[in-house]
Amino acid sequence: MREHQLSAQVVEEVKKAVVGKDEVVVKTLAAILSRGHVLLEDIPGVGKTTMAIAFSKALGLTYHRVQFTPDVMPSDLTGFSLYNRTTGQMEYQPGALLCNLLLADELNRATSRTQSALLEAMEEGRVTVDGVSRPVPDPFLVIATQNPAGASGTQLLPDSQLDRFALRLTMGYPTPGQELELLQRKLRGGLSGEVCQAAGREELAQLRGQTDRVFVDDAVLDYILRLVRATRAHPQLAQGASPRASISVAGLSRAVAFLRGRDYVVPEDVAYIWVDAVAHRLVFPAGSSGGSGRGTAVAREVLDSVRPPRLR
Repeated sequence: MREHQLSAQVVEEVKKAVVGKDEVVVKTLAAILSRGHVLLEDIPGVGKTTMAIAFSKALGLTYHRVQFTPDVMPSDLTGFSLYNRTTGQMEYQPGALLCNLLLADELNRATSRTQSALLEAMEEGRVTVDGVSRPVPDPFLVIATQNPAGASGTQLLPDSQLDRFALRLTMGYPTPGQELELLQRKLRGGLSGEVCQAAGREELAQLRGQTDRVFVDDAVLDYILRLVRATRAHPQLAQGASPRASISVAGLSRAVAFLRGRDYVVPEDVAYIWVDAVAHRLVFPAGSSGGSGRGTAVAREVLDSVRPPRLR
């Protein structure tokens, strides 16, 4: 019960800065609890950076932000060795990845080499400089943003990079009422400045431990696998969801169940995160068009076509 109250407090603190995007906030917290990374794909100015800062404050995490312009080098992320004339030794200088929460802003403007440096930290939890590997702090989370495909100065992220993100979310424009509330809060000097710490790293570890103990019935696991296999057999796709996607969906479903106050997963938890967890992993044949919306449509079609189990 205490853990559920704590997670609800984290959500409420983040909502002080992020107006009208409750579902995005909850799904982002689900990704954090399942040890996943989040990709926010949207136009500039809708609150992506604000949400990342709010989560770092609410969870008491160290926070770094990198603007991924084309001149950002891998060493800016991993760090580098610098010669110390006093000691006569090479000393390691930490890079931006040595933090709990990294905001990778406009990731699809970076070069392939820089994206590869980020990939090692996301997948293996370490950085390698001059042949020496160093672990990133625990917890470690990447919230990356990318402008829509075709925007000035952008390029498509590689499929292997996209597959490392547990969720791809879109915040979208606020409603007129939400935008009015946003303006009122900003004029009062609010938003991210109002967010208080609701938990620390130890509490986050406890929340993750509780999430890991959420029960998943074999029938639910079979449901996840039937959904994944349906993407692999879909006639519009060149490549369906990977085994990594299956693992990610199962972990996210556990987190959703926990945030809803249950210690077991039901098919509705899977359906809640399915589209956001899978759409960005689907690969269409070369030369096809339609952007990210096409993957979303196929993921929804698969969800509607696969019958969920009945749990006793």
